[in-house]
Amino acid sequence: MPTLYLSPHPDNFQNLRVLVAARYGYQEPKVVALPPNTELENPSFSVSKLPALEMQAGICVSGPAAVSYLLSSDALRGQDPEASALVRQWISFADLEIAPAACAAAFSVLGVSKQSKQVTDRAVIELRNLLGVLDGHLKLRTYLVGEAVTLADVTVACALLLPYKYVLDQSLRSSYTNVTRWFLTCINQPEFQAILGPVKLCDQALGVNTLKPELRESAAHSEAELSEQKDLAEPPPKSASQLKKEAKKKEKLEKFQQKKEKSQQQQQGEKKPKAEKKEKKDLGVITYNIPTKPGEKKDVTGPMPDSYSPQYVEAAWYPWWESQGYFKPEYGHRSVSEPNPKGLFMMCIPPPNVTGSLHLGHALTNAIQDSLTRWHRMKGETTLWNPGCDHAGIATQVVVEKKLWKEQGKTRHDLGRELFIKEVWKWKNEKGDRIYHQLKKLGSSMDWDRACFTMDPKLSHAVEEAFIRLHEEGVIYRSKRLVNWSCTLNSAISDIEVDKKELTGRTLLPVPGYKEKVEFGVLVSFAYKVEGSDEEVVVATTRIETMLGDTAVAVHPQDPRYQHLHGRSVLHPFTERLLPIVCDDFVDMEFGTGAVKITPAHDQNDYEVGLRHGLNFITIFDEDGYLINVPPPFLGMKRFDARKAVLEALKEKTLFREVKDNPMVVPVCSRSKDVVEPLLKPQWYVRCDTMARGAAEAVRRGDLRIVPDFHLKTWFNWMDNIRDWCISRQLWWGHRIPAYFVTVNDPSVPPGEDTDGKYWVSGRSEQEAKEKAAKVFRVTPDKISLRQDEDVLDTWFSSGLFPFSIFGWPNPKSEDLQVFYPGTLLETGHDILFFWVARMVMLGLKLTGKLPFREVYLHAVVRDAHGRKMSKSLGNVIDPLDVITGITLEGLHTQLLDSNLDPAEIERAKQGQKSDYPSGIPECGTDALRFALCAYTSQGRDINLDVNRILGYRHFCNKLWNATKFAIRGLGEGFQPQPSPEPSGSESLIDMWILSRLSHAVELCDVGFQAYDFPGITTAVYNFWLYELCDVYLECLKPVFSGQDEVAIQTAQNILYTCLDAGLRLLSPFMPFVTEELFQRLPRRCPSSDPPSICVTPYPSTEEYRWRNESLDCSIDFVLNIIKAVRSLRADYNLTKTKADCYLQCLDSETVGAVTQCSEYIRTLSSSKQVLVLEPGKAPPSGCAVAIASDKCTVHLLLKRG
Repeated sequence: MPTLYLSPHPDNFQNLRVLVAARYGYQEPKVVALPPNTELENPSFSVSKLPALEMQAGICVSGPAAVSYLLSSDALRGQDPEASALVRQWISFADLEIAPAACAAAFSVLGVSKQSKQVTDRAVIELRNLLGVLDGHLKLRTYLVGEAVTLADVTVACALLLPYKYVLDQSLRSSYTNVTRWFLTCINQPEFQAILGPVKLCDQALGVNTLKPELRESAAHSEAELSEQKDLAEPPPKSASQLKKEAKKKEKLEKFQQKKEKSQQQQQGEKKPKAEKKEKKDLGVITYNIPTKPGEKKDVTGPMPDSYSPQYVEAAWYPWWESQGYFKPEYGHRSVSEPNPKGLFMMCIPPPNVTGSLHLGHALTNAIQDSLTRWHRMKGETTLWNPGCDHAGIATQVVVEKKLWKEQGKTRHDLGRELFIKEVWKWKNEKGDRIYHQLKKLGSSMDWDRACFTMDPKLSHAVEEAFIRLHEEGVIYRSKRLVNWSCTLNSAISDIEVDKKELTGRTLLPVPGYKEKVEFGVLVSFAYKVEGSDEEVVVATTRIETMLGDTAVAVHPQDPRYQHLHGRSVLHPFTERLLPIVCDDFVDMEFGTGAVKITPAHDQNDYEVGLRHGLNFITIFDEDGYLINVPPPFLGMKRFDARKAVLEALKEKTLFREVKDNPMVVPVCSRSKDVVEPLLKPQWYVRCDTMARGAAEAVRRGDLRIVPDFHLKTWFNWMDNIRDWCISRQLWWGHRIPAYFVTVNDPSVPPGEDTDGKYWVSGRSEQEAKEKAAKVFRVTPDKISLRQDEDVLDTWFSSGLFPFSIFGWPNPKSEDLQVFYPGTLLETGHDILFFWVARMVMLGLKLTGKLPFREVYLHAVVRDAHGRKMSKSLGNVIDPLDVITGITLEGLHTQLLDSNLDPAEIERAKQGQKSDYPSGIPECGTDALRFALCAYTSQGRDINLDVNRILGYRHFCNKLWNATKFAIRGLGEGFQPQPSPEPSGSESLIDMWILSRLSHAVELCDVGFQAYDFPGITTAVYNFWLYELCDVYLECLKPVFSGQDEVAIQTAQNILYTCLDAGLRLLSPFMPFVTEELFQRLPRRCPSSDPPSICVTPYPSTEEYRWRNESLDCSIDFVLNIIKAVRSLRADYNLTKTKADCYLQCLDSETVGAVTQCSEYIRTLSSSKQVLVLEPGKAPPSGCAVAIASDKCTVHLLLKRG
């Protein structure tokens, strides 16, 4: 075991950094506290500095960077070479920049370093500058590198521990919201918590006299270590001129600080500091108060509010879009059957549960689907996004049953089937459209007149027809097999409704109907006595109660331990049954004793063994989970009470051998939280093998495309190994199975059994079924008695028909069916690829002869910022409406009280919410949420979504708002854009550059939409607006608009309008509200004929925007690097208001020409007094700060004239 030597001070941040890294690396070295000047036990090596790690005798590594690197995991060091390089850069930045500044600020406040107030203040300023760098980097990031904690986060967070504990009070932290959010995320990780424990942030900056001596001692030790670290990393001695320059720089900083202090003293008692006012203003709530009837167009004739506010922007637009019919495929066409040369796009929504409420998974689905729909609509295609809702059999029945019991104290059985169904419809009509309102709030551009509910008459008819046709063909059949049974629901449930709860060992779980928790995660071994001998066979099980239903013991035929027992039997201790010892290859000889108990009626593997060996199938549980077909005293016991009773009985008979922890997976019903019981039940099944082959072949031939293609392996695995599908559900709410059990009142016909398919007929009515039965049994209809199956169909059966049942199938004359089926695309989460997508494909091919869609795009599953699955008990399930409108931490806590979590889970969830959202969730707005979700959607399996990052896109909306506001002022009143965006020929260099960048953005968006590369599209539009249009072009226009050159002004106005118009249209599919608001405030090129809304305006195309000039792009990139270098020098020397002369020393005449051509842009964008381009060989004046812009140009910024 390696030995870790640390200083003895518990608050030493370098110690903590190493220990946290070790936690992530799952390493537990022996830790030795090593006070100064301590003699080591092992004299074969010496420790140059702490922390130090002795990996083996005589081999030692010292220093926090090296030790933490060795103790950490591979993932912590960076997932790939690029990430590893970035991690190393951040560690270096932390050690050489952040740690010294953090310690200087903290030690000054702690009183460890005796410094003047000026030096202390300067230390705090330096720390704040570094925090500003971090804050900008973390604005749209959860962690410093990638999407998980790395050694960079560990190093930087530990370096900032002292400032956050003693220096950065609430007022200072408010200036660095992104850093604070990141810091809290880090220190609340389990690995940090295990080392740091609770970290209390600074309430008020401490004074020296308020400190405890031990804190000063700890800080002093940290200072000594830091000095040692700095000595080790000390650069070569500086020259006299460098020292002189640094002294001047420090003098300037001190003067600047003195001026700042004086200014602050003068402003005491006046209004709040400007930064706070700006932050408050940016996030202010402005509402739209102009009376506007629903469906009327919003009034945008008034002045624009000072800043962007989601509430103001999102008001009134959606009802107007709906009332104008923009979301209907008929818009702009005489009928949907009218041929459209631009094409047709049809997609149906994955129907959400009628009981459901939106979560971020729904929001992601709808953000992607709506962006695709709006893009196709703006391309001029006949576009339909068809909404719908699923009746959600189990979920809805559970909700209404709870409501019935709460309000009337009655069960569904008290009411009877007919009255209960009426209660469900009543609830559906009152509450069932809630999710539609939420979808509208997200801006989903669906044709609501075509909204479908899976229990509507049209869809119910399709379900009935599909069942009857498939039953008549023998595709649907009756069989008695094992099903997932919920004793609480008294119903079979589908695999997707079974949660797999993973246990690492002995665990007590709550089970409905039991007062005490039930033990799981243990393996119980007991012995069966071999008949006619003193031998015994020891078997093991995780469900000891099922031994009452054992009918055999299985061993591997090649296992030498049991070969002499082949053909023998063991004796059941409670039933006296003889259980044959059977040989089967499925037995793992290496697991346990190599002998396995077989319970064919209650285990899937045992069921298969039972079929192979013709064993008895003894069902020992009834539908409520009580024991049947067992001897007293077990008869009538509840299944988990019997678990204890059987164990005690085995002990009494001295057959118990041992119990030990056993990792296992417990199947839990997602609806009732009951432990699922495998139970033999007669049910209806769909024969899937032939249909699955057709679905697999469609993908292999390329008729159906699945994106991303790494899902193909899963698709073929499922299709090639498919099992028949159980479609019976023992519920009342749903599509009742149109099948009838036949009794023939004729002595020549023997009575039938439930599992005999011959005695079941299907029909569209009882009369039709009776006539079918009479024909089958060759008797007159009057001798036939029928009993309709009480069960309903699995909800996934009706969902599988959704792509064509919504259009009126099986009616061949339906216009919508002829036009919109097959659809274009199916977009959904990859987690339901089998449960829904595969079944739609199989049923579509079988019943219509056509694929239901040509492409399937599967998006990732949303997880929280830490990569955890969304779970109510973790407190990380977020309603997207709370992100749109904002919610306090108390509001999040209150929502937990309305859930069915137990008190312990509620408390854990509260802690999770407090950790992730210490100040609640700020109002972000719909546009920011949609844009963020699409920006996250890389074509991978999971999305780790940090809700706080969405706020960064709200600030982006504010940037759009301010840019458009400035542009409208620049365009001036009465501006009328040219009929065409074509350049006039009088454009400047920067005008042509911005057109080139716009053309590039259009190209990237076009490619991105076709490839479903949503991050590529959002990045292209974001970069164009923020870094090219706002940061460069608008700044270059300011001197143009304030100048006197009318031709230049008019040209710039037209180029600016082209950029705004096209930029808003590029963004519209993702941010429909803010783009509509801004679009409506711009003039139109052809007011009489241009579309009335941005959502039906053509999307920018590469044919129209074809001004890409890569050579010009390279030239301006070179210029922008020069500007960046000048700005960097200005920041280094705190030239916030002073303009200095800038000298550009060029390597050759070609560079001189390029720079001279852009010198005015450089002057404007770098805030220089003047820009002077030096010929090759000419030296700049003395007194300049120097920065290298490229290998061909060096920047000299004049600080002091000689």
